[in-house]
Amino acid sequence: MNSRAFTTSLILAAVAVLMIYSYISSRETELISEYGNMTPVVVAREDIKELEIIDDRKVKLENIPAKFQMPGHFKRVEDLYNTIASVPIKKGEQITVPRITYPGAQSGLSRQISIGKRALSIQVNEGQSVSRLLKPGDRVDIMAQVDYAAGKKEKIKVKTVLQDVLILSTGLSVTNSVPLIIQKNDNDTRQVKLNSYTNYNSITLELTPFEVQKMVFLVSSGNSIYLSLRNNDDKNIERISATRLYDVLGEDAAEAKTYFAEQMAKETRRTGAGGDR
Repeated sequence: MNSRAFTTSLILAAVAVLMIYSYISSRETELISEYGNMTPVVVAREDIKELEIIDDRKVKLENIPAKFQMPGHFKRVEDLYNTIASVPIKKGEQITVPRITYPGAQSGLSRQISIGKRALSIQVNEGQSVSRLLKPGDRVDIMAQVDYAAGKKEKIKVKTVLQDVLILSTGLSVTNSVPLIIQKNDNDTRQVKLNSYTNYNSITLELTPFEVQKMVFLVSSGNSIYLSLRNNDDKNIERISATRLYDVLGEDAAEAKTYFAEQMAKETRRTGAGGDR
């Protein structure tokens, strides 16, 4: 009796397994028919920033139904090595052709410039550039020493000509890590990145077209340019009048004014006496 019950149980269990298997197979066939077979696509292993270089640490293969593959998807991780994300890509999202680009004009400094702005480079030394501690992404005020009276000390002014100016690059260092060049040998790929240069003698500023003209006029006229670093969150534009010698002297300004007046009087008498002869 027990033997018959055991045999019956085995038969029922086998039938149940067969029915479950048949159901799963039927359901799998339906799903495949509706969504397609599972196929590999390349997805982001982590969040990828815009203009960030893509390598095997940032992407992986993941199997998904064919219906959910996005147009322009990649099937091999190797196809994405040393490409650049043209837009931010979130973790788990598929990598597609419109979302990546290759090192070149579209991945260089021009992408950093805001619409309606221009990039202009000026030469700087250590004293003019906050001991060369400036870096891409910093914001500065720009001052110039303006001499419009042939070297007369009382007429020279120091003027803050521009405020809250974005630094796009210092030398060849830019805000992103896009490679300057990619050198490929047989089994070796070497990247030379723009932000690997720390020693510089020039900076590139983001300016409006009119501000570019101002800077070109000042620099080409031989006026000394100085940069003053400011907090990136400080957007206040101050009303700053120009500084003259008398402003620096303060309470001693009267003495300087008397001195310059006497010198001017002497010069007038001298030229007048010379004219009488």
